[in-house]
Amino acid sequence: MNNSNQTTDAPVPKGHPRGLYTLFFTEMWERFSYYGMRALLVLFMVDTVQKGGMGMDDQTATAIYGLYTAAVYLMSLPGGWLADRLWGAQRAVWLGGIIIALGHFTLALPITQTFYLGLVFVVVGSGILKPNMSALVGELYPPGDPRRDAGFTIFYMGINLGAFLGPIVCGWLAVAWGWHWGFGAAGVGMVLGLIQFRVSRGLLAGAGSQPGNPTPLHGVERFGLAGGSVASCSLVLLGLAGVVKFNPTAIAGVMAYVILGIAVVYFAWVFILGGLSKVEKERVSVIVVLFVAAALFWAGFEQAGSSFNLFAERYTDRQVDWLKYEVPAAWYQSLNAIFIIVFAPLVAGLWGWLGRRLLEPSIPLKFALGLLLLAAGFVVMAGAAKVVAAGNQAMPTWLITTYLLHTFGELCLSPVGLSSVTKLSPRRLVGQMMGIWFLGSSLGNLLAGLLAGEFKADALDGWPGLYLKITILPALAGGLLILFAKTIKRWMEGVK
Repeated sequence: MNNSNQTTDAPVPKGHPRGLYTLFFTEMWERFSYYGMRALLVLFMVDTVQKGGMGMDDQTATAIYGLYTAAVYLMSLPGGWLADRLWGAQRAVWLGGIIIALGHFTLALPITQTFYLGLVFVVVGSGILKPNMSALVGELYPPGDPRRDAGFTIFYMGINLGAFLGPIVCGWLAVAWGWHWGFGAAGVGMVLGLIQFRVSRGLLAGAGSQPGNPTPLHGVERFGLAGGSVASCSLVLLGLAGVVKFNPTAIAGVMAYVILGIAVVYFAWVFILGGLSKVEKERVSVIVVLFVAAALFWAGFEQAGSSFNLFAERYTDRQVDWLKYEVPAAWYQSLNAIFIIVFAPLVAGLWGWLGRRLLEPSIPLKFALGLLLLAAGFVVMAGAAKVVAAGNQAMPTWLITTYLLHTFGELCLSPVGLSSVTKLSPRRLVGQMMGIWFLGSSLGNLLAGLLAGEFKADALDGWPGLYLKITILPALAGGLLILFAKTIKRWMEGVK
């Protein structure tokens, strides 16, 4: 019997699956923990040992920050694979959350030697949990369900609600009670997320309860999984024991080339041996362009947790006179999230309004706009740096304006990029192309850490020029995207 008409004619259920709210609050608490800890990380590393910090120089601290944030995205690749082949998305989220909480509580220990172990736990747990939360949201809706986009929008609000609250709570505790209390609060947030996930997981109605590709692992996969796990654990243990010495700046530099090399090799393989048609090759060429543009964007945008965080701590007037209170520097990390909550519906509405009038910008033009807004934010920071170089504290409005411009840039680029990759990828390569998209984010985060290390506290006079230099590449890339927008759009034939 042909069931296609039954599927097509079936009425669309009202409301959303109840499991969406399970995932909303789980993701909210996970992002609370991630962004709460992220807001403290660089500040803790550069603070003096006498004040409870690690006494690192800025270059080392920002390189570690870049390695950490890049590793989270890199771990999403094996994290998605483990769920697909072994655990299923639900179990992956549960195990990932447990490892994340363990990492935060390890960071909360006032023992310097456990710091790196805590970071490793958070990286591994986030890599396992991150891709599978989004996969679970998708599994709640049948193919073609018109509620899917709205469901992801609700889920996205949960992400940003957690990203807003985390720096506020953890930042306040770090100032009032000490760094390790802030890290501990991040762990408590993840535990709350795990509790509510466990209690309400029945609402998921079996979504993600089984692996998507539950075939037995073949020999190469078993060898790679076992060998990779043993090698990684051995390296971590040798590092903790002091047998192997790590230079974070050097490692970050090497890893940037490694990640770029992986992307080059993968795209070369796809073009040469992937069996692509002419149309598919043109569409994958667009993905290459978007990959480069996104890496450039995140290299600038992720200054938020590193050099901008240090700028807020050292060079921004954070005193609120009428409250007689100094705002914690970590609170500035909440600005991006609150701006997204406020402006994302407006931007989405603007695209819809322009689309109905056949005026909506094409994908390359949206990416160009995102890069130009990023560059504009660094122009603002060059002005702030001039104030600081003259021996004054900068007003908070400099950073607030920069975060606002960068948030608008993110709204033009990030959601558009995610959607574009799924539409441009050959159907048999969608999962791999999404992995490559996250690889671009990883590369950008790594470059962000290296770039932040160039802002040396003993060379403030050079900061305005350095900020202006940073504007060159994104502005140039944005200009090139505008110049070649028609050609790129022609390569995207059939994709809007």
